[in-house]
Amino acid sequence: EEGGAGRRGERAEEGPAERGPGAAFHMFVLMEDLLDKLKLLSYEEEALRRHNMRPLSRHYFALPTNPGEQFFMFCTLAAWLISKAGRPFEQPQECDDPNAVISNVLSELRSF
Repeated sequence: EEGGAGRRGERAEEGPAERGPGAAFHMFVLMEDLLDKLKLLSYEEEALRRHNMRPLSRHYFALPTNPGEQFFMFCTLAAWLISKAGRPFEQPQECDDPNAVISNVLSELRSF
């Protein structure tokens, strides 16, 4: 059978309806898990207070509300986590080129 459309897990372009009724909510579950892990690492005291930022909501990254703000929050958390892992990493600024910031984060993560 060409394309494998009838086999489970073979189609990368499947939408939420093809994966089951709960697939649309999977991102919310992942976000809540992420938030629990960040709280265990004391992200509010160590990362957010230093940069005068508000704590994340349970669905902050699950819903696209303000892409620029969400991107900067992601970069701030990524830089903090890299530093927490023992690697020196410069905190990105809001005016930095997004492509350069992501390239730096990915490069540092590859070096782990």
